[in-house]
Formats: sequence, C-alpha cells, structure tokens
Amino acid sequence: MKFLNQVTVEHFYIGLKILNQLIAEMHQANPGLPLTHHRKTACSFRDLALLQVFQISLTSLRQLQNDASGEKLQEQAIGLALKCLSFDFVGTSLDESSEDIGTIQIPSSWRAIVEDVKTVQIFFDYYAITKPPISSESLECLVRLASVRRSLFSGETERSKYLISFMRGTRDILQYQQGLGQHENYHEYCRLLGRLKTNYQLSELVNVEIYGDWIRLVAEFTMKSLESWQWASGSVYYLLGLWSRLVSSVAYLKSDCPSLLDDYVPQITESYIKSRFDSVQNAGRFSTSKTSSDLTCVEGQLTWLIHIIGGIIRGRQSSSTSSEIHEVIDGDLAARVFQLIQVMDSGVHIEARYNERSKQRLDLAILIFFQNFRRVYVGDQAMHSSKQLYLRLGELVGLQDHVVVLNIIVQKIATNLKRYRQSDEVIGETLALFQELAAGYMSGKMLLKLDAVNFILGHHTKDFFPFLDEFGSTRNRTLFYFTLGRLLFMEDSPSKFKAFVAPLQKVFMMLEEMADSGFRSNEVKCAIIGLMRDLRGLTMATNSRRTYGLVFDWLYPTHVSLFVRIIQRWTDTPEVMTPLLKFMAEFVLNKTQRLAFDSSSPNGILLFREVSKVIVAYGTIILSQPVSADPYTYLYKGIWITLTILTRALAGNYVNFGVFELYGDQALSSALEIALKMSLAIPLVDVLAFRKLARAYFGLLEVLCHNHTAVIVNLETEAFAHIVGSLEFGLKSLDVSISSQCASAVDSLAGFYFSKITTGESRASTEAVNMTRHLSQCPNIFLEILKTLFELVLLEDCANQWSLSRPMLSLILISEQIYSNLRAQLLSSQPSDQQHRLAECFDKLMADVARTIEPKNRDKFTQNLTVFRHEFRAT
Repeated sequence: MKFLNQVTVEHFYIGLKILNQLIAEMHQANPGLPLTHHRKTACSFRDLALLQVFQISLTSLRQLQNDASGEKLQEQAIGLALKCLSFDFVGTSLDESSEDIGTIQIPSSWRAIVEDVKTVQIFFDYYAITKPPISSESLECLVRLASVRRSLFSGETERSKYLISFMRGTRDILQYQQGLGQHENYHEYCRLLGRLKTNYQLSELVNVEIYGDWIRLVAEFTMKSLESWQWASGSVYYLLGLWSRLVSSVAYLKSDCPSLLDDYVPQITESYIKSRFDSVQNAGRFSTSKTSSDLTCVEGQLTWLIHIIGGIIRGRQSSSTSSEIHEVIDGDLAARVFQLIQVMDSGVHIEARYNERSKQRLDLAILIFFQNFRRVYVGDQAMHSSKQLYLRLGELVGLQDHVVVLNIIVQKIATNLKRYRQSDEVIGETLALFQELAAGYMSGKMLLKLDAVNFILGHHTKDFFPFLDEFGSTRNRTLFYFTLGRLLFMEDSPSKFKAFVAPLQKVFMMLEEMADSGFRSNEVKCAIIGLMRDLRGLTMATNSRRTYGLVFDWLYPTHVSLFVRIIQRWTDTPEVMTPLLKFMAEFVLNKTQRLAFDSSSPNGILLFREVSKVIVAYGTIILSQPVSADPYTYLYKGIWITLTILTRALAGNYVNFGVFELYGDQALSSALEIALKMSLAIPLVDVLAFRKLARAYFGLLEVLCHNHTAVIVNLETEAFAHIVGSLEFGLKSLDVSISSQCASAVDSLAGFYFSKITTGESRASTEAVNMTRHLSQCPNIFLEILKTLFELVLLEDCANQWSLSRPMLSLILISEQIYSNLRAQLLSSQPSDQQHRLAECFDKLMADVARTIEPKNRDKFTQNLTVFRHEFRAT
C-alpha cells in the first residue's frame, strides 16, 4: 500500500477484524444474561456507534479501492459493511436461515449517508473489480440497501435518485456481463433484482428513463437463466418472483409509460415451460429401458403442464380482475386435464406404473390441480359466478356443473385409494383433498349424493382399499376415518352408523375372542393398531352430543374392557400403546361440548372410571419396566399422552368428582396417585427438554392446582417442593402456553394459602396444616417464584404479562415479609443513582390495591404493574 507502511497495514487489518467481531457479538445474545439486557446493549451500540462503524467501512473501501494488493483488507472492510447493514435494527430477530429479508428499518440518522449516491456506487464498483467472496458480499450489501424503508428518504426526489442508481447499476452488470459466470455472484444478483420490485412499485420503475433497456436486459437474462436451469436452479426462484410481482402490479399501474410486460412475459413463460420439459427429458436419459424412458418423460412433462395449469387457475383466486374470456381460457385448460384423468388410469401397463415415481408425481399434480380448481370454481356461489367456464367444459368434455366435476374428483380419490398400496405420499395427499371436500357443509352434502362416496362409506375395508393393510400407512387410517366420519354424521341415521361400524365390530369380536396365548401375535398387533387409529379418526369426527353419543353407546359397556386387556399385554410396545392412548385422549376430550350427558345419566362417571382403569393399568406396568436406551419412545411418550388423558378428563366438566369420595370409589384417587408417580418419575431436565412432555406435565399441574389443590398440598414435602420448583422452571419457558399454565398453577396454590391460612378461614384443616408444614421446611420457595416473576415481567419481553401478573398479587398478599425481602433484593441490585426512583415505582405498584384476590383488585394490580414495568425499563 502506497499510503501505509507494513506496521500500519497490520494495525488497519486488526482494527477492521476487531470491529467485525464486535458486531458479530452484538448479534448473539449471551445465554447467561436476560434477553432484555442484550437488547439494551445492542440498542445502545446501534444509537451510539453503529453508524460510525459503517462510515469507517465505507472510508476503508474507498481508500482500498485501487489497491490490488489489499485483498485481505478489502475482505474485512466489505464484511464489516455487510454486518452493519445486517444489524437487527429493531430487535425483530429475523430468521437468519432464510435468504428472504424484509424491509430494513435503518434509523433516520443514517439518512444522509444512504441518500448519498456514492454509498450505493461504491458497492457496484467493488463488484466490478473483485472476485468472490468480496464481489458476492458487495451484492449482498446492495440487497440490503435496496430493502431500506421508504420513509427513510427526505422526499420522492431523493427516493427516485436512489432507485435510478440501482437500476443503472444492475443494467450495467447485464450489459457488460460482469462477474455473472461466478455462481455466488449470480445468486446474489438474482436476489438483488427480486428486491427491487419488492420495495418499489411498478409505476416507479416504468418512470425511470432507462426502464426500457433495463426490462429488456432483465427479460433476456431470465430466459437465459431458464435455459441454464441445471446451473441456476436455486437462483431462478428470485427471478420468477420478480416477474410474478411485476405482473401482479399491472392492474394498479397508473403511469402513462408502458410497462412492456406484454412483450416479455409470454416469452419468459414459454422459456419456463420449455426448461421444465428439458429437465424431464434429461432425467429420462438415465432410465434402463426405452419404453420406461418414454413413459417417464411423458408423465414428467404432463406433471409440469398440470402444475402450470393449476397455478394459472389458482392465480384467478387472487386476481383483482375477472372476465368471461379468462373463464373460457381456464375452461380450455381444465378440459385438457379432465380428458387426461379419464384415460390415465387405464391401459395394459397401468398396474406396474403405480410403483413408478413419475406416475406418483403425476397423480400428485392432479391432486394439486383439483385443490386449486375446487377453491375457485366448485361451490354454489362459484357455480353462479362461473357460467362461462362450465359452458366451455360442457362443450369440450361434457362437465356442465360443479356436481359433475365433484364426481370426477371423488372417482379419482377412490381410484388412488384403491390402486396405491405403498405410496404414503400419494395416499396422504389424496386423503387431505378428500378431507378438505368433506369439511365444508355444502360440499359435504353434495358428496353424499355421489355414488362414489356412498361406495366408500359402505366398503371401507382392506379388501377394497389395500392401503389399509399396509403397516406403513397406519397413520393415514386416522385421517381416512375422520373424513368418513364427517360424512357419516352429516345425516342423523343410527342404522347407517351401525352398518358403517360393522367391519370394526368384527375386529373387536376377533380380539375379544382371542385367547391369551395368541394375543401377542403380529396379526393381533396389526389389528389393534389399525382399530385404534380407526376409532380415533371416527371419534375426532364427532362434534355434537348426538354423534358422540352414537360412538359412546357403541363402545360402552360392550368393548371398553378390551382396552385394559391390550395394555396388560402390550405395554412394552410403543407402536401399539401410542395409537390406543391417543384414541383415549380423543375419546375423553369435551370439545364443542359433545360430552353433555343428561342430568340423570351416570355416563360421565362411568366414562371416568374406565379412564381410570386405563391410566392405572398403563402407569403401574410402565413404571415397573426397566429403563430403555430410548426413554422418550419407550417411557416418556406414553406418559405424556396418559397425563393428557387425565387432564382432559379432569377439565372436561362432565364429571362430579365429589361422588367418588362420597361413595368410597377409588377411581379418582388411584388415577391421581399413579399420574403423580409417573410425573415425579421423570427428571425435570427431561420434562423441560421435550416440548410435548412439558406441555402435558404442566397442563396436568395447572388442573390439579386449580381443581384438586388438596391432592398437591397433601403430598410429602419433598414431592411438593419438587412440583413447585418445577413450576418456577416452567415460568421461564419460551413456550408461552407452558409459562401461562405454570403462572395459573402458582396462582392457585398462592390463592389457596391466602384464603385458608393468611386470612385465617381454615387454618386447622388438614390441607392448611400440610401447606404450613411445607413452607416451614422450604421457607424461600414462594420468594424465589415471586423473584422470578418480577424478573420476567421487568427484564424480559414476555408476551403473557397479564397471565404472569395474576400469581404476583397472590404471592405478595401471602406475606408482607416475602414482598419486603424481594423489594430489598431488587433495590440493592440496581445502581445507587437508580434506587430512589425504583423505590418510588414499588410504592406506586401497590397504590389503591386492597388485600383481596377479587377480580377487580387483580385488574388494578395488573394496571399498576404495567406502569411499573414501563417506568423501570425506561431507567
């Protein structure tokens, strides 16, 4: 370097590297500090130093621009500029794994440096004179600069100049083919083009003087990229996104300047289709036989055409304009697909094709086409507003209305379910379409009029649908029976229900008659798994008292004893236990108040007794099993589903639990006892490590603390302390639902203490005595929780402040001493110059708050806490 000696160069390099590391650390939170501390530090750095660091990077780039020997310094300088522009300016914590970025909220203090055309130009210059990674990072800096918020600019004139600099720079790159042979450059350049339309309106683009040259060069570049699909496949996405947004904006174009899209979009569309055909032909060359290769190519090309037709029809749904000519075009395109559907499942070679991936992709494309067509053109309203489409379909293929089209769709669904045995993907997508059709009230009613649907409802066995006999497709059985159940329950017909469940009844009878010696066979195992998944799907479809009653009366009391027998023989086999327990979890769930038994009916109590038998049987056996090398699969998964069963049964509001104790029935106490044993058997670190397990564990604790507080209070002190301690950890969970559940549980315990002990209403009761004993042996247990709650509310960006505030008041009212100690701790932890102001905040916190836990008083405390939090964070 001419202007620096060797020592200065090294210092320059080290300085840039230090700044790079500093900003990198600003992006990463210290796990040992609260997130709010990190945000405060990052915001302070943003306000006081980030702009200066960016200016240093720009100054360095200008000084190094003409020095070919300073490549390492250039790399550090461009990296520093990129880190500055990638800074999380507003704390939104964007997903760094995504290449798509939103609008960058650069502070207003950056306005002058961003509006300076030299800032954008320096990165275009560096792109032109360097190679990757410097050149590609220069483009990445431009991608971010192209994404700055519109409101940053002083006015439209400055914003227009800014846009011109980008259009001129991107045009020159295409005009002189600068660096696009390097894949890193190519990819970032495509991203840059995509960002221009994302952040600017089409009317702004067309008003730029060089727009004509720019759009022509971009169109040529896009078509060339599509021709080179093997090399540019990962980057073409951004180019197609650019053209999609350009076309979508035509309807809103208010400029007199032509957009020229009519000239280029058809050419690009043709190039895209040709590129897809070329990709299929290229793949077909590697086939083992010419016949197979020809069929594979044809199926692949048809697959792409159907995807494209489906995309065109789907685009009509979001289009702001619709006309008869558009409907006629859609009718022409859709007619070709329906013609293909009529012949694609016939022929001498067809059976062998169902195992071929190309045939499966073709059927998946057909399903996507059906979904798009249904959303736009199927339904009463769509029928009346789409007359031209159905007139065209009637002329070409004889499909005069949506009922006929619906029949074609259902026939294809039935064909897929019959022909595909082992393609889990095709079966899954087929059932998803079937379920979507059955979900709507009107479309479901129309389905019931079709012979194909009635055939499925009357023949839902493996003899007609072989996929039901495949072990790999057992998950699909639940969705299959959920959909059939929805259709079945649309009609109030007990006789049809009885006929529908007849095949399942045969399975029940076979299992019930099976001797113990044969109950562990593989045949029985598969039968149990299939039956439980079928029952779960059917039960999921019950959404009313009438429909649930049909299922309940069928199962109880005739078949429920089988569930305990299965548990006793198969507890060590998760593949069997998981479907059974998940069915039970669905069976006891009182969604849409479907478990509303008559006031004189004992069914709620009888149901819980059966639930208790299942929980006790499973819990007793599973806790006696040796520890597996895979504890989640063999222990924790079954336990969390069992805890979910109990939680749903306890919270279902269809059982008067006082009856059990009154009449000496052990169903409730036995279920609670074994559930707590299972909960305490899992190390807390494992509870917190598995999200589903944590949700089930804390969900049960919430219900127990609220509705069965005595059960928790009457535990041994060690167990009580473990549970309350786990609630403190749960409060810190990043899962808001878990944190809120724990807050509710703590509030229930603290409220119990306040009502029974602090106010002196029931100090002599067994529960009050036990609670007093627990706190005497663990005097700081509530203090630590209250401290945690204050830290969460004051220092963290919690999304459930209202939920966390409820237990805070209860804990404060329990003991003035606890609150005073915590206040002293928090004050001492603050700088001395802030302690007086914080003390005033604490005084305001309890202003006008009475010593009650009535809802109105709680709301007042929550309001005060919100003010306290705002003032504390402002210090």
